[in-house]
Amino acid sequence: MRLLEAFRGTAIQLPNRIAMAPMTRGRADDTTGVPHPMTAEYYAQRASAGLIVSEGVWIDQAGKSGPGIPGLVTAQHAEAWRQVTEAVHEKGGRIFAQLWHAGRVAHPGVTGRTPVAPSAVRQAGRIFSAEGWTDTVEPRALGEEEVGEVVRDFAGAARRAVEAGFDGVELHGANGYLIQQFLAGNTNRREDRYGGSVAARLAFPLEVVAAVVEQVGAAKVALRISPGNPENDIVEDDGKEVYSRLLAELRRYELAYLHVIDTPDTEALSYLRPLWPGTLVANLRSEEPTSREEGELLIGSGLADVVAFGRLFIANPDLPTRFALDAPLARADHDVYYGARLDGYTDFPAFDPDPAKFACSARS
Repeated sequence: MRLLEAFRGTAIQLPNRIAMAPMTRGRADDTTGVPHPMTAEYYAQRASAGLIVSEGVWIDQAGKSGPGIPGLVTAQHAEAWRQVTEAVHEKGGRIFAQLWHAGRVAHPGVTGRTPVAPSAVRQAGRIFSAEGWTDTVEPRALGEEEVGEVVRDFAGAARRAVEAGFDGVELHGANGYLIQQFLAGNTNRREDRYGGSVAARLAFPLEVVAAVVEQVGAAKVALRISPGNPENDIVEDDGKEVYSRLLAELRRYELAYLHVIDTPDTEALSYLRPLWPGTLVANLRSEEPTSREEGELLIGSGLADVVAFGRLFIANPDLPTRFALDAPLARADHDVYYGARLDGYTDFPAFDPDPAKFACSARS
């Protein structure tokens, strides 16, 4: 099985080609942003993944997009994450921290502040806050000096992540959050050096990558993108040009990997894979969780070197083992995905290979 083969890239080596995708779980202390004490157990249970990418962690309070999301700003945050990374490493795993600024996909009911964005363009739809689903608010456009401050926030969080024992960091440039807001024409209406032309819209993401690389080295840096993904009211009419030029600029670095979210509507992998000579992690976005068969096809076709699985890892902490044994896969109810509740977090068991139980489970 190709997914179970070891992978040796220029900057990253993995025992298998199965990544655990970053998934918000909402279990952190909502006041402090400190990860829950059971977070170390949660990630350690899933350490058989070739690579774990943590849930998104905010690099500044203003970039927190919902209740229970952890941060990586204070010494208290870093110490809690150190317990996580040590637990994962003790189990033989590798873990990157996903660094996240939500931009306009934030709310005063979550952060106590007006959201910031490239431009003062309100997101359509509603957003989840501590009071439940509520209307979005118009963000405040970042000043040029403030843009530089956010770049430094990313770099500082990367440094703290590595000091806390993470094997690297993944910059969240997908799903309509701040980095993608600078890339997309409908959210970036600036007329300064950070907006207007494609080159100008690329400036902020490239400055973030450069600053983080300077702090921790290119081999510990990755970027996640979702070309053409309309999530959080993003419109990318010139997306192919934008992302093709972005990858051309990024090739100067030997990054750990590029993480691409692909959908049946965008088919981003088909045009980006030939443009990226480095390690590529693919993450399929669809109504159903990515299957083992879909992962095998991605590896076999050369569209990806590593495949990220998300929802399956919630209920199957030992997913690589289950793939290897062709064992039954458990399913988690959506109502345990998020929130402060602890059921549906660390209480999914590993597969029991007892032949009698296996046969019974397979028949059910």
